[in-house]
Amino acid sequence: MSLLTGVFKAKKNKNGLNRIELIDKFKTVRAFSEELAKPLKIEDYVIQSMPDVSPTKWHLGHVSWFFEAFILDKAVKNYKSIDTKYTYIFNSYYVLIGERFVRADRGLLSRPTVEDVYNYRQFVNENLIDFLENCSEAEFEKYAPIVEVGLNHEQQHQELLLTDIKHVLSFNPLNPVYSSVELPKGDYQSLNWKAFDDGVYQIGNSGEKFCYDNETPIHKEYLHSFQLGTRLVTNQEFIEFIEAGAYKKQEWWLSDGWATLDKENWEAPLYWKKIDGKWCYFTLNGLKPVSPNEPVSHVSYYEAEAYARWKDSRLPTEAEWEIAADNIEIKGNFVDNKFFHPISSNNKREQNLNQMYGDVWEWTQSAYLPYHGYKPLPGALGEYNGKFMSGQMVLRGGSCATYSNHIRKTYRNFFPPHSRWQFMGIRLAKDI
Repeated sequence: MSLLTGVFKAKKNKNGLNRIELIDKFKTVRAFSEELAKPLKIEDYVIQSMPDVSPTKWHLGHVSWFFEAFILDKAVKNYKSIDTKYTYIFNSYYVLIGERFVRADRGLLSRPTVEDVYNYRQFVNENLIDFLENCSEAEFEKYAPIVEVGLNHEQQHQELLLTDIKHVLSFNPLNPVYSSVELPKGDYQSLNWKAFDDGVYQIGNSGEKFCYDNETPIHKEYLHSFQLGTRLVTNQEFIEFIEAGAYKKQEWWLSDGWATLDKENWEAPLYWKKIDGKWCYFTLNGLKPVSPNEPVSHVSYYEAEAYARWKDSRLPTEAEWEIAADNIEIKGNFVDNKFFHPISSNNKREQNLNQMYGDVWEWTQSAYLPYHGYKPLPGALGEYNGKFMSGQMVLRGGSCATYSNHIRKTYRNFFPPHSRWQFMGIRLAKDI
């Protein structure tokens, strides 16, 4: 059994990509990473603003190392890396691969330089494309699925690159602008509720097309009758929560949330501050007044849960979210739009669920745990998801930093409940 089989449920290229199509996809994804980095100055590439943030330079190197470690080192005879120490520097958490440089200290590395990293990317690109063009059919069938894993992995890091550089730039008193773009304006949309009947439902992924192992297997879950808010919670609605003094009232908060609130001195979502009595926030488009009708973003699970409780509601379970998303087109504000920011809803059909995809990852009340029947397999790629099934909460739907062809209704993102630096927002649910 190969390293990939069963772990990512992609024994062969289930999207039916031939060599030319896979090479084209490889070139497209790899080029987009560099496009996202293009607005940055050299000095921006190196900074690490907190342990959860990685320098842009490291992201660009790590995703290249992934192709080297899992394909080129294994498939290409006498393959030699530009520098064998790159495995130590750019390995993230793959214990079975070997030792790793301390994550929290990545910002201390001035070498390899940004130029070195781009040269490394080019070197890996040339070798990977050469391999795909000239390998045997048996080798292509074996390694094409792993190339696809690497491309999905790189798309995940493209999202992290954006959210990490936003965190980095937010510390600069010059309020640097990553991208100057005019955001579309949306009118206020009333919050309605869409009901779903109780019953036994199937959720999860069959694995017939590419997915991560944590999305499998398909299994049954019983759901009580519930309803979901037809849109995301807005900035203006969250301002009402703030101005009602909810950040000062313990009764709305989980114990861990209240302790975190006290320790971190939270008074509003990440990147928010009051200037001359008005709420402003730092965005990748610079420092702006908070737009009232946009989805609130950069809130932790604790804040999302407290807001829901304050509104006499709750957060949806991930099973409820997935059932609600069934047959909804994967359409929304993704990184492809290059707004790099959540935008207001312009859906006039207010009885339908909207903004289910894109804009912000939606917190659920579900802990990140294995599905019934989930069996993690050995091997370094098996470390990708399963070993993180502790102390994390599930988010669904993608964000404005997610690529549109990367998301699906079964996709399970996960972060610790205190995390805020991703584009994380709120959709309300209620029991019936």
